[in-house]
Amino acid sequence: MKLIRICLVGAGRAAKVHAASLTRHLPAGRLVAIVDPHAETLQATADEFGVEQRFATLEEALDHIELDAVVITTPTFTHAALAVTAARAGKHIFLEKPMALTLEECDAIARAAAENHVFLQLGFMRRFDPDFSAAFERIQAGEIGQPLMVKSLTHGPGLPPPWARDLKTSNGNLAEVNSHDWDCIRWLMGSNPRRVYAEVANLKGSARGVTTEHFYDHALVTVRFENGTLGNISSICPCDYGYDARVEIIGEKGIMQIGELKGQAVVVCTDRDHGLVTPIFRTWPQRFAWGYIREMEHFLHAIQTDTPPKVGAEDGRWAVASVLAATRSFLEERPVLLSEVMA
Repeated sequence: MKLIRICLVGAGRAAKVHAASLTRHLPAGRLVAIVDPHAETLQATADEFGVEQRFATLEEALDHIELDAVVITTPTFTHAALAVTAARAGKHIFLEKPMALTLEECDAIARAAAENHVFLQLGFMRRFDPDFSAAFERIQAGEIGQPLMVKSLTHGPGLPPPWARDLKTSNGNLAEVNSHDWDCIRWLMGSNPRRVYAEVANLKGSARGVTTEHFYDHALVTVRFENGTLGNISSICPCDYGYDARVEIIGEKGIMQIGELKGQAVVVCTDRDHGLVTPIFRTWPQRFAWGYIREMEHFLHAIQTDTPPKVGAEDGRWAVASVLAATRSFLEERPVLLSEVMA
């Protein structure tokens, strides 16, 4: 099959994860260029993965090299312009979450992709993680009956970068940390969210010098779905103890749990005082290593077979809409219907 030529837009942490997938695990794709306006970051990442073609802007890359697709990993407030530029150039798009800042931007991205006949895949890697995808299949098979309640948590170890703390440039932690939770609960429940209520708290920020308006590091969200079922999202960042992503689904006939705190199936006991000790997941690339590989494999396969990716613009838009509703909820201290932000 045709080799897919990829341009990576962004050279930070998420970019390195996708670069590793493309250069070490997926022979169907070739990483031909990297784009980043920060020269030092660009050089370091390009050197690490042996990529010779380096550009400060996507426009420069499009003017100078032949490519089939772009992988966008830049901050959220840049997504719309970059994705639209790529679509108008006829390039398929893999877009990291969150899809964009606003629903208008989501719609502009989706419209550009459709008008230019290119695929758009959102970076919801949990759908491709072996544990999560197996759980979804077992739910679809009716193993626990109709899901009635889903609870998802993502607790991240580190303080988000300054741009990700600001509602004006990121929509906050409920977007940057918990976009996967929003997508996951909707996917596993098989229903769109109807109403959300969010409580947030800034419990660690002041001690770490964070002065950003409306910053929060803890959040609890309650969701009612269109089919009448319930959901819950727990968000902590920074949690300090490690990376933690788990889901519980209660169904008519039983319960299903996905993920665990342990990072390895290794337990050590050296004395009675310290008890049992086991490693934990320290980072999100470690926890979802296979999810990231498999989602990129799916993107390449979609292009090669001319088959639309199974996670796209609609899924990204619902996650953004859910975040916007939850943000309005905690700012106005009330439950918010999704119809209020999607009107």
